[in-house]
Amino acid sequence: MSAQATRQLPSRSSNISVAEEVTSGPPLHFFDDPSPDTEQETAVASPLATTVELEDGQKQAIEIHEKDGQKVLYVEFEPGDPRDPFSFSKGRKWAMTWTACVYTFFTAYTLSAFAIGVPSLRRELGFNATDAALGLSVYAWGFACAPLILAPFSEEWGRNPLYLGSAFVFTLFFIPVALAQNLTTIIIARIIAGAAGSTGSTMVGGSLADIWRTAERGLPMSIFALMAFLGTGAGALVMAPVEMNSKLGWRWIQWISIMIGTLIWTALFLAMKETRSAVLLTRIAKDLRKTTGDQRYRARAEDERPPLKDLIIISLTRPMWLLISEPLVTAFSLWIGFAWGVLYGLVESIPYVFQTLYGFNQVQIGLVFLAIMFGSVLGFVGNLWQEKVYTKYFPTKGPEARLYGACAAGVLFPVGCFIYAWTSFSHVHWIAPVIGITIVSWGIFIIYLSVFNYLADSYLIYASSALAAQSFVRNISGGGFPLFTDQIYEKLTPPWAASLFGFIGCLLGVVPFLFMRYGARIRAASPLAKRLAEANLNSPK
Repeated sequence: MSAQATRQLPSRSSNISVAEEVTSGPPLHFFDDPSPDTEQETAVASPLATTVELEDGQKQAIEIHEKDGQKVLYVEFEPGDPRDPFSFSKGRKWAMTWTACVYTFFTAYTLSAFAIGVPSLRRELGFNATDAALGLSVYAWGFACAPLILAPFSEEWGRNPLYLGSAFVFTLFFIPVALAQNLTTIIIARIIAGAAGSTGSTMVGGSLADIWRTAERGLPMSIFALMAFLGTGAGALVMAPVEMNSKLGWRWIQWISIMIGTLIWTALFLAMKETRSAVLLTRIAKDLRKTTGDQRYRARAEDERPPLKDLIIISLTRPMWLLISEPLVTAFSLWIGFAWGVLYGLVESIPYVFQTLYGFNQVQIGLVFLAIMFGSVLGFVGNLWQEKVYTKYFPTKGPEARLYGACAAGVLFPVGCFIYAWTSFSHVHWIAPVIGITIVSWGIFIIYLSVFNYLADSYLIYASSALAAQSFVRNISGGGFPLFTDQIYEKLTPPWAASLFGFIGCLLGVVPFLFMRYGARIRAASPLAKRLAEANLNSPK
């Protein structure tokens, strides 16, 4: 091999995504406390970055390291390398972005699509309200638990196999629901579908971070969040006419979902490519070892990535440790967990309120779900303002510059609950509670994005563990609310039931204001957050 000009290769570590999996950085041992300086000393100093020309005339970027007295040739991507996901064409990037986001949309869509079919389900199988609500709850619980196990497999195998495999399982398990004759079948099928569909939420952000550089990532990530919320309202809207047709009903909602899922799986197969750079570089290194016979070619991940068993243990334990040991993670997880529970509660309560008070049929109830969709659009637009404010104030306020929108949501969310509560009377026009639902949804969307971004900024390379913690709490809470929403509305009446959520929302709404004022001090008291901030400050830009 012949060496070309020596130069500095761009470091991908500077583009660590807020959605990266648990091994974005070196393994973290919570009962040790290595200083930032100690961690820096483990890195290889000043490696030689160069390009080699292979026998077939192709060029390959490498970094030459000394390891145990032997040279190691770590393969890298050159700037503009077409194999580098950052170098994909804009057309390819947008095709992948929209395909992945449509998958996100569909996994959220399934939630309210199931909910709108509950009346015919109960009539046919004789379920009570709690039995039927379990179909919503276990789906969310599958979303909560599966990512803690699946994340390490995307580190080992790449994202694309998990997309295709999970989307196939997700679509397949509409079949047992469509054919179900008892509650057990529905519960098992729905929890498996939720576990498989969780990749539509947890992996898409990582895929977008793989292909869009930091400065480009704002719009794609906002579209991803928007699609998750739009899907929550769209399922009921689209499937309401199917539920209302006595010849179709809840079973046909499942059959139609299979058809949609098959189309989306086909789109994933055609549009998505592997984007995880560590996996791609590992494949390149293996090919080079095979074709050249030179065993010095390596990918960093081959030497630095812990065994899969250790990755799974870290993925299961680190988020839980952060949840109980980091006040920032605890507080914001509780807030988004409650807000997400109210969102699921809305999915459950809208049919009850609007049928009981206004005599709406299923199609009219489906149209009410437009309020959730419109609220998320307002949140999307509001986030554009938040991004401008963040850019302006980040130099002086740091991560707390993410919380201006969160403070607004701390007010919007309970106000929306109270409007929904005290306009839920048969003598008040139905548009009034719809406005309340819109404001609640608007607030929840902002809370979701604010929590996501604030935790990411505060925990840097361990952001995925902090985000996994809030995601776990969020979906466990979301799954729990449908089990008691109808009972609360029946016993307390709609005004006092929604008011209860509003009062709790007021209490939790102080969280962003407290962290806006004292967040820097709280983070300074955290050994982990402090160490990460100092390491980021001292790292080469």
